[in-house]
Amino acid sequence: MARVVELTYYPVKGCAGASVSDAVLRHAGLTHDRSFMIIAEDGAFRSQRHSPRLAVIRPEVSPGGEQLTLRAPGAGVVSVDVDLAAPRRDVDLFGAPYQGIDQGDQVAGWLSDVLGAPRRLVRVPPEHNRVTDGETPGTSDYADSCPVLVTSLSSLDLLNARIAERGGEPVPMSRFRPNIVIAGGEEPHIEDRARCIAIGGIELGYAKLALRCVVTTVDQESGAKTGPEPLRTLAGYRRAGEGVAFGAKFAVMRPGKLAVGDEVIVSCWGESEL
Repeated sequence: MARVVELTYYPVKGCAGASVSDAVLRHAGLTHDRSFMIIAEDGAFRSQRHSPRLAVIRPEVSPGGEQLTLRAPGAGVVSVDVDLAAPRRDVDLFGAPYQGIDQGDQVAGWLSDVLGAPRRLVRVPPEHNRVTDGETPGTSDYADSCPVLVTSLSSLDLLNARIAERGGEPVPMSRFRPNIVIAGGEEPHIEDRARCIAIGGIELGYAKLALRCVVTTVDQESGAKTGPEPLRTLAGYRRAGEGVAFGAKFAVMRPGKLAVGDEVIVSCWGESEL
């Protein structure tokens, strides 16, 4: 019997996540997930692809979303009242134009000092309406694409066994920055074939495989790049087109509540794309 063993949301795109025992899932993902985004002066989004040090910034959002606090080693703390009324500004996410609400000079100055370059923080506007692609379309805030990323411990176990065969060190699940981690299914990469998933009061619809990038090579505790793993090993058995895959992305078919320990029920299956 498969169950949820980890739930994580990432308030600021690219920064550290917050693990929780229960959560509310919206159509756009877990509450507060990727609600904020760091941008350069030209509006282009910044992530660990560009700034691995983002991993050490630890955000905390108040339960109602009214206040955001950021912490980083050696940089202290900054807290801001979340502004939803400021003028919108143009932002760029993977070449697509969206809008963001600038959160002011105080947090922008703090981020610029931590990251060593001019940066600003934007909040997704309430009117944001971004449609995601895949087998099941959905919507999301500032996530890379689909609103929910699911991985399994059996998939990680297989990956780490193969890394060990090459003489490498195992990687933690945090490298893949999932929202939902499941355990109890013996088959690795079972998430690839799950098409309809019910957990607690929510339902997910399969969208596509999660293609992985250089962010998986960043140590999420130190913000330092660590070498070729896990991409090197994934390239040997998880090739998907021009990339490699680990985990699967889902759209939210029914929002609601879910918790660590909830049973994962797959009501329909498909064939893996690999």
